[in-house]
Formats: sequence, structure tokens, C-alpha cells
Amino acid sequence: MAKTKPGKKELDSYTIKGANKVVRVGDCVLMRPSDAEKPPYVARVERIEADHRGSARVRVRWYYRPEESAGGRRQFHGAKELFLSDHYDVQSARTIEGTCVVHSFKSYTKLEDVGPEDYFCRFEYKAATGGFTPDRVAVYCKCEMPYNPDDLMVQCEGCKDWFHPTCMGMTIEQAKKLEHFICSDCSAEDAAEKSLKPFPVSPDSELKVEVKRRKK
Repeated sequence: MAKTKPGKKELDSYTIKGANKVVRVGDCVLMRPSDAEKPPYVARVERIEADHRGSARVRVRWYYRPEESAGGRRQFHGAKELFLSDHYDVQSARTIEGTCVVHSFKSYTKLEDVGPEDYFCRFEYKAATGGFTPDRVAVYCKCEMPYNPDDLMVQCEGCKDWFHPTCMGMTIEQAKKLEHFICSDCSAEDAAEKSLKPFPVSPDSELKVEVKRRKK
């Protein structure tokens, strides 16, 4: 009668060889691709176990980059944006190159400095259907695009909406020098209101233009 192989053993952690970094369940990791010219894959560790020979394996949930999704990369996708997919897999722990942090979108936009291991996620992605959750997000500017944290935007003091300088006919350098910004729609409305009043209304000299961009 053939002997039954010992079962798998669940592990609390795994130490990356040569990096002296400890990986635990729930951590996000960088995994070595088969093509050395491609960037590392990003995944979230769901389970760590060792087989009967003591070799560690990890069950992971993959993050997709925009260009790996059905819709491809679009203008509003950030350089460090990832989608948390419903694609699970089991890989050798030896393919883990290092750890990383996948921030929420809100947390990422508040970072003072973005390091090589910093990413962000605002969508979940269904690999089989190409669907996203949520399927709608807030849009800004006249171009009605979602916010890309890599792009500088200026806020109108009138309507409080955010605008890309290029969509407003300005260069990035011009936008950085602004002390006040009123979009074209608010400027037209303001001009119409002033034409009905005997005296113009002076803007608050203390107001400053707000810049919407993550600091690098």
C-alpha cells in the first residue's frame, strides 16, 4: 500500500531570502515575472503554507495594472494605480522579491512623498468580465474625467470644481503662479451679475488658488 504524503502546514510568516523581510498574511508583495524585462507583479498574500518537503507556497490575490485590464490604460489612470482583481493563484514563495504598500486612493493622495513601493487602488476588477467596482466615480473639469493624482489641477473659487490647466488654456507653469482662479463659466456668470449692479463686488483678497496634486 502506498504511503500517504504528509499534509500541508499553514505558516504565520515567510522570510524573503536575501532581503531579510518578513511577509505575513494580508501583506502586499512584489513577485518576480517570468519575463525579466517586465515590472514585478503585485499581489496580496491570502495564505502561507509549507508542503511535505518544507517548501513554502503562497496563495495570492493578484492586482492588475491598467494596461493588463480589458479596457487598457486610460488618461485618468495614475502611474502607480492598480486594480484588485478576483484572480487568485498559488505561487512558490521564492518568487517574492519584496514587499510593497497598496494604499487606498484617499490615503495615496495625502502622501507627502511617494516611494518605489507605494501604489494605490480605487477599483476592484473582475478578470473574466472586465467589469469594475465601483462602476462610477466623480469626474472633474470640462473634460469630465476622474481625478488622476499625478496631474496638477486648480480649483475655481466660484463653483469649487477642479480643472486641468491645459483644459483652461493654461500651461502648468502659468497655473502654478496663480493666486486666484475663476473658470470661464463662473467668469461669464460673474460678468452678467456685475452688469446689473451699480458697483462691482471686490473678491476677497485673502483667497488663494488651491492646487490639487499629490506632492512628490
